[in-house]
Amino acid sequence: MSNYETITVEKEGKVGVITINRPDKLNALSSAVHRESIAALDDLRKDDGVRVVVITGSGEKAFIAGADISEFEGKTPVTQRDTFHEKTLFNSIDTFPKPVIAMVNGFCLGGGNELALACDLRVCSETAKFSQPEINLGIIPGGGGTQRLTRLVGEGRSMEMCLTGDMIDAETAYRFGLVNHVYPAAELRAKTMELAGKIAEKAPIALQLAKEAVKFASKSNLDEGLRREVDLFAICFSTEDKKEGVSAFLEKRKPDFKGK
Repeated sequence: MSNYETITVEKEGKVGVITINRPDKLNALSSAVHRESIAALDDLRKDDGVRVVVITGSGEKAFIAGADISEFEGKTPVTQRDTFHEKTLFNSIDTFPKPVIAMVNGFCLGGGNELALACDLRVCSETAKFSQPEINLGIIPGGGGTQRLTRLVGEGRSMEMCLTGDMIDAETAYRFGLVNHVYPAAELRAKTMELAGKIAEKAPIALQLAKEAVKFASKSNLDEGLRREVDLFAICFSTEDKKEGVSAFLEKRKPDFKGK
């Protein structure tokens, strides 16, 4: 793995783990974090040995406590618009072909929440806190907070979070459907890696196509979505993994998927 200044990247079996490593700044998303994380995702995309990616923050206090506000100084409307129309970390995660899990180990605020929203699954500790506090700075979310949050938890809950900037706790986030699982802090990593490992044993091409189909659902009407699903379902029948999966089922053994 490459050497980075603001993140670490490691592999545990078939799972790649990206850790935002700025604990003194509560893992705030600086331009360097964006740049290095995008580069790490590009490397993990090409690594056939990695089938699932987990993103987390270093330390016990924060997953990501938002954007690095110090970098807002001197920014103009044009530079900000151009920045967020370019290839962003949020969109890089959203369109990443492999499943991505956010392991939320503390404060998940602003851009941190937007990063978690871009992931496919979110697992958090009981001490996690979530919010979109941009309104308190006189701005609004710019990394997908108003869009992905609304699609995930509904307009009313999203509206309240974006208009008040209030934090919600892990139990509320679970009730809203913002997170998939909540665990004691001491169990968070083990439980997240267990989930990631379980997914990593599935057929890689099927994982990619399932992710594409589910993502398409929020961008289309039902008829369009059903047509896309059937097309992707049919593609699975051209893979060696489909043959292996069916054979393993009939032979009552565990399949050995190769991603072909």
